[in-house]
Amino acid sequence: MEQNKSANRPKSAKPQKMSGARRLAWGAGIGILLFGVGYMINDSGLLSLAFTSQKAGTTQIGNSMYTREAMESDRGEHSKDRSTPTAGTPVGSDGYYLPPPHDNIPEGPYGDAVRRGRAMFMETSTMVSDHVGNTLACVNCHLDAGRRENSAPMWGAYGRYPAYRGKTKSINTLEDRIRGCFTYSMNAQDSPSGEPPAPGSDIYRDLITYSHWMSDGVPTGEKMAGAGYPKVKKPEQGYDPIRGRKVYAQNCALCHGADGQGQRDLESDVVFPPLWGPNSYNWGAGMSRIDTAASFIKANMPLGKPFSLTDQEAWDVAAYVDSHERPKDPRQTGTLEEARLEFHKNEESYYGKDVNGRIVGGGVSH
Repeated sequence: MEQNKSANRPKSAKPQKMSGARRLAWGAGIGILLFGVGYMINDSGLLSLAFTSQKAGTTQIGNSMYTREAMESDRGEHSKDRSTPTAGTPVGSDGYYLPPPHDNIPEGPYGDAVRRGRAMFMETSTMVSDHVGNTLACVNCHLDAGRRENSAPMWGAYGRYPAYRGKTKSINTLEDRIRGCFTYSMNAQDSPSGEPPAPGSDIYRDLITYSHWMSDGVPTGEKMAGAGYPKVKKPEQGYDPIRGRKVYAQNCALCHGADGQGQRDLESDVVFPPLWGPNSYNWGAGMSRIDTAASFIKANMPLGKPFSLTDQEAWDVAAYVDSHERPKDPRQTGTLEEARLEFHKNEESYYGKDVNGRIVGGGVSH
């Protein structure tokens, strides 16, 4: 009887094997589903709450920490209700300040001044030709129209002046600082006028207005992350222009030329600036100091490959660049040695020193 009952029971269906194509389709579907869920979580910023910026020590939320849009919204709320928190500083997920985009320049007289300042910043040697004695522009040392972090951005300078400067041994305003750039970096002594723009000039007014617009949201008196050039410690091996020549050939000559004279386009505008010779910065410029040049190079060069050189390579190639002759320091009124002792004695500089059997610093003119 048991055998008969057992025989009458329906037999369990054997599991059918899934075909390879069907398994592939199921796997793909599950993968897409998991990807979509992960994307939504990531896009919501929930995952990023667990990560912290090592540079700034702040929590990353989504693609930015505090956007300009959020700042404007908070400003609007605070103007209506003073009990609400004041607006913060717009900062990106990398911990650096977020300057306003170029297309946000307002209309009206203020916006016109910003645009004039930006144009002068980008094409200084042509826009302010009466006071520029070489082919450089502000943007050559302050990249991305003065916006780039670790490239002495203008938003990092605006809120820091007036300030005492050891170079001038006096309190400098931002206008004074820009005047110094015309004097040394733009080599105004060899310009048609023979001097930088006069104090109070509209040239300074427009350049400062451009810096003011770019610095909207930067706290006064605070040194922002990415302001200036990051310090690069002098290597144990010091620096050597002979080693630097090899670094230059491998990383710099393509843009700046084997002769260091840069490149121009068909309209004679400078594409890549000269690094030495009569059309470069003079011996009084900060970039003629090897430590300053090494800091700029380390953080910004080769163009598009920041922080790709070692500290040793940055110092060596800076030494190579700054071992070449360039226009005279306009502060030199006596002998070269007198100027070295007064202005360059404690600098990392070749000014007034022997380089390959010749004393450099006497200057070269057009």
